[in-house]
Amino acid sequence: MEALRIIKDEHRNLWRLAITLDQVIEEMEQTQKADPAFIGSVLDYFEHFMDGCHHRKEDEHLFRLLRLRSDSAAPLLDRLQAEHRNAPHNLAALRQQLADTAAGRSTVGGLTEALRLYLNDQKAHIRTEEQDIYPLAREVLTPADWAEIDAAFLDNDDPVFGSAARAEFRELFHKVASLAPVSVGLGGSTAGELRSSTAPAEVLLKVDGLESCYGRIKALKGISLEVRRGETVALVGANGAGKTTFLRALSGVQPMSAGHVFFDGEDISTLRADMRMRRGICQSPEGRQVFGPLSIEDNLRLGAYTQPKAQVEGDLEKIYAMFPILKEKRKLPAGTLSGGQQQMLAIGRALMGRPKLLLLDEPSMGLAPLLVEEVFNVVKTLKSQGMSIVLAEQNAFSALAIADRGYVLETGNITLTGSGRELIEDEQVRAAYLGM
Repeated sequence: MEALRIIKDEHRNLWRLAITLDQVIEEMEQTQKADPAFIGSVLDYFEHFMDGCHHRKEDEHLFRLLRLRSDSAAPLLDRLQAEHRNAPHNLAALRQQLADTAAGRSTVGGLTEALRLYLNDQKAHIRTEEQDIYPLAREVLTPADWAEIDAAFLDNDDPVFGSAARAEFRELFHKVASLAPVSVGLGGSTAGELRSSTAPAEVLLKVDGLESCYGRIKALKGISLEVRRGETVALVGANGAGKTTFLRALSGVQPMSAGHVFFDGEDISTLRADMRMRRGICQSPEGRQVFGPLSIEDNLRLGAYTQPKAQVEGDLEKIYAMFPILKEKRKLPAGTLSGGQQQMLAIGRALMGRPKLLLLDEPSMGLAPLLVEEVFNVVKTLKSQGMSIVLAEQNAFSALAIADRGYVLETGNITLTGSGRELIEDEQVRAAYLGM
């Protein structure tokens, strides 16, 4: 049933694009101005990926086999496949509405109404598949059915979640990210910071010979590494390898005894932690470390302490859109949240600082498997938005699976480095950290 995981990941990505477009629609209603380039890029993505790839695989494999195994599925499948067939026509109508608005032949209000109707239809379609079709598929499809379906979906072209993404879809998604308004970026890269997938990105963080000690014990023994803009870098290693110490040294909480840290072209080696945070290094610490007696909303506001007050309310809404459970419980003390919810709060608090570099320290520690998956889906979302991330994790497979590059730490030293996929396939890493 690997296909269902892939489909749900694709749904989450499409849903997040829809939420982003919802936010843009709200701004359009306030300003009575439309951004044809950004809206057009989202429609391009929907057309090429959702209509050209995602729907086709569902129709040809999952839905076809489900019709063979269950008579009761037919009415729902008829409706869903009719929506698949009508999707290109609906997108064409939206494009015409967008062109008319840009040319002054139609009002912005007409465009926002058409966009809302389209997004509501897409969300309803996803809900029907998730709530009705997939439970039935788990019940009635055979192992041979799943083998066929999985084979089709593992040959996957999704730019965020797929293992064999085509350049076409990757470029489409990067175009959406580069054109997105700063107001919906959650601190990710602006258009000027994004690079072509074929060009090397600018180095954001450079660490040279970093050492740090606890008394006479040297915990870090000359760490050197780089993080480029928009890159996700994983630090993997056993408990006690130095991952947390390294992140604390980057954020300025842990003193350095030697070496240099260059961030955004500046030597910040001697700067205090608060000054590093003001420059854009924000950390979600190991063990969450939320302020238990304070409300959830107050915890989030503390993350924005150094930010202009005018932007705080808008950033709060973005965090609540990413973590709806936090909005639902925002007036409750943070200490009443579950471990997974506290992790969401810790990440949200860091994002409120609008980081240029986000440090995530063991975000999956102590969480149930389903919550671990949800936390890593959040990391995937931030990665897709172009945010620069350093992810320290004992869960090596999950961290390396989403990382652009990885470093293996052992007793304060970097022993291996490479792309995420190279390290996953490395026999030494597989034996020591992946249990393979």
